[in-house]
Amino acid sequence: EVQLQASGGGLVQAGGSLRLSCEASGFTYHDYAIAWFRQAPGKEREGVSCISKKDGSTSYTDSVKGRFTISSDNARDTVYLQMNSLKPEDTAVYYCASNQIGFCRFNTNWFASWGQGTQVTVSS
Repeated sequence: EVQLQASGGGLVQAGGSLRLSCEASGFTYHDYAIAWFRQAPGKEREGVSCISKKDGSTSYTDSVKGRFTISSDNARDTVYLQMNSLKPEDTAVYYCASNQIGFCRFNTNWFASWGQGTQVTVSS
């Protein structure tokens, strides 16, 4: 069973930075994909970024391009989301999710396993 543990959220002022971590375990195969989604109050969960271990590709939603960077520590099966130049509209609960298909899509149905979420709050 795949388990994901998200951490690193917190309260930060606009323009600040945070780094989220997603520690994964239980993969049967190592050609997996891990994505970050976020959900603000009253809004649908949206895909933020994704990394594919299958082909090494990364993807970002338009609103975070140039500000967020996703990376992985292969030895530890941990994925990071470095978030810079944070804006109040980035405030949300951030979830990491994984699939063993190995490819990325910003579609919640594409991911079978989910972490518990970590709160990111950006003050103006």
